[in-house]
Order: sequence, then structure tokens, then C-alpha cells
Amino acid sequence: MAHDEGIAWRLFGLAAEQGHAAGARMQALLAAAPGTALPACMAPDPALELDLALPIPDYNATPQLRALVDRLAPEYDIEPALALAVIAVESGFNRSAVSPKDARGLMQLIPATAARFCVHDAFNPEQNLRGGLAYLRWLLARYSGDVTLATAAYNAGEQAVDQHGGVPPYDETRAYVRRIGKLYGKSSHPYAAAAPERCAHQIAIRSRR
Repeated sequence: MAHDEGIAWRLFGLAAEQGHAAGARMQALLAAAPGTALPACMAPDPALELDLALPIPDYNATPQLRALVDRLAPEYDIEPALALAVIAVESGFNRSAVSPKDARGLMQLIPATAARFCVHDAFNPEQNLRGGLAYLRWLLARYSGDVTLATAAYNAGEQAVDQHGGVPPYDETRAYVRRIGKLYGKSSHPYAAAAPERCAHQIAIRSRR
């Protein structure tokens, strides 16, 4: 395609939004051109636009579930608002939800993640929340409190985020991150300097079985 610094400014900006420091530096060297249209091949996928147009689940959790989140989230240094945002987008507060990829329960834990964080029954609300919160805290530590990267990794896996150097170019993950961001409303979250032990919460789980 022909040389176009306006398009270059837009593309470097997209890279910067996904955490690429070089993209931010290159964009700063060019004149701002926010009105420049992206190439046709960069147009958003219609399915992604449709998904983003759908109503985002509100915090329609039962009082019992909200109370459980309010109690457990601080144990994992997670703000209840972020936990509720993840649950809303993951399962719509359906404790029996199962995805096509066999992700289960409120925070949609796949069997491998459930095992990784010592969850024995992913349909048990407390066990599911403890596993999901432990994983979310681990991701926030890994990505220095960056909510976009942590939630992208929660959806697509930390390997995908690391491989792409930011939010993976998957329509589902992009929509997921934006929906949680709209609910939570913050780009960063306090985090522990070191990631917690993966099964540090297993005694609490077992004590309630």
C-alpha cells in the first residue's frame, strides 16, 4: 500500500494500546491523525461489533452471591467490583454454566485451571470463586496490576498474551476485555509484589467441603 503517515499513526496507536512500548514511541514521532481510516483489512470483524453491541450483564447477582464475593475477594486481594465484572461476563452469575470448551461454574474454570488451583468441584460456588480469584490474583501479579492484560490472560491464557506481547488478536478476547473494562471501569488494580502460591487456599476449600 502507499506510504501514509496517518495510517501509520493509527497502527502504531493500536500497538501501543496492546502494551507495545515501541508502538507508543513510534506513534509519538508522527503527527496525530485520529480521523484517518484504517485499511479495509483492519476493519473490525462484524461478529465482534455485534458482540460489543449486546447488553453487558449488570451486577444482577443474588444477595447471597454478592455477600460471598464481598467476603472472599478481599482474602485474595481482589476488589469485589473486579470479581463481579469477571463473573458477569464469564457466566452471567450462572453457577451451573458450562462453555463449549468445558469451562465450568461462576468464573468458568476449565478442568486444567481448576486442578491448578486445587478446586475439587467447579460447580460449588465457594470453591469456584476461590479458584477463580486465586488465578486472577496470580495474573494481576504477573502483569503488574494491568487489568487489560490480566483479564485477557484469564480468557485466552497467559501464554497467548506473552506470545503476542499484549491482548491477543482474537475477536472473543478483545470483546471480553472491553466488556469487563466497561463494567469495572479501571485500567489498573493493586497487586502483590510476588504471585501467591497456587494452592495456598486449599485448606480453606477443604475445611468447607
